Amino acid sequence: MPSHSFNAHTSSTISPPAALSSWLNVEGSLTAMLEAKSGQPLRVERCFEGYRRLSLAQKKQLGISVKQYNRPILAWVREVELYGDSDQPWVWAQSIFPLPSLQGSAKRLQQLKGTPIGYVLFKRRQTLPNQRFITHTEHGWQRQTRYNWYGRKLLISETFLPDFLSGLDEC
Repeated sequence: MPSHSFNAHTSSTISPPAALSSWLNVEGSLTAMLEAKSGQPLRVERCFEGYRRLSLAQKKQLGISVKQYNRPILAWVREVELYGDSDQPWVWAQSIFPLPSLQGSAKRLQQLKGTPIGYVLFKRRQTLPNQRFITHTEHGWQRQTRYNWYGRKLLISETFLPDFLSGLDEC
């Protein structure tokens, strides 16, 4: 089995701007790319951090067994805004860690505080096995990625916000 499998699916009839495509499809650390663009470490502002039940859509995205669709499954959810070199956020991100995935050393994912998740996920590996879906939401272009991190499934959604997109137009 290859160390990295990438499946991008676009569920929109419109295409993202050409300047944004590389950002939506980056296979390694988005954190590293954002920091390179800003020339400084990302600032992480936590909006929510705590336990939530997975929705049916999230269970499907995480590849949870159909037998468990009607059972409540708790996850640790972290929602943050990521800031580059601007006073406005560049990216809104949501990380979902189903409780069964938070075993052993993965428990540290509940203790990230202001640390970008990319620092942890890509500390030892440049890429991770994943499945990605790209959609256009009312808030902007979003990539949802299900990662397989050392046998644990994680779902991370990143929405590129207007301030980031306006910065791409200037390049």
